[in-house]
Amino acid sequence: MKNTARILVVDDSKVMRGIIRKMLAALSGVSVLEARDGKDAWDLLQTEKVDVIVSDWNMPRMKGIDLLRQVRADAAMSATPFVMVTAEAQDVNHSEADEARVSSYLTKPFTPQALHTVLAPFLPEGCTPPAS
Repeated sequence: MKNTARILVVDDSKVMRGIIRKMLAALSGVSVLEARDGKDAWDLLQTEKVDVIVSDWNMPRMKGIDLLRQVRADAAMSATPFVMVTAEAQDVNHSEADEARVSSYLTKPFTPQALHTVLAPFLPEGCTPPAS
């Protein structure tokens, strides 16, 4: 098994993408790609293979839930781990995402440790945070 991972971070906030990128910098063997919304992410996924997608829910042009549905409907990407990030912890959102086969959730705001914990099951063994 390879010990590197490509993570796609999808968020319409450039600041939030930067925060997540910085949090991911603590993980060894991780490279980060970014997209500003679901449409840009979908376009990028047509030419780039990623190991994990971390996507915001609410974005213009294409929401995270719609991106999740498209990823799950695509045979080549259907098993790609998909972490939904949202500021809304409403049960209806969770039900909708569960139905679309989301892999995990993160509720904003979150800590680097929470991000690492959610991603850990989807990353190769070598992509772990440094010992504190």
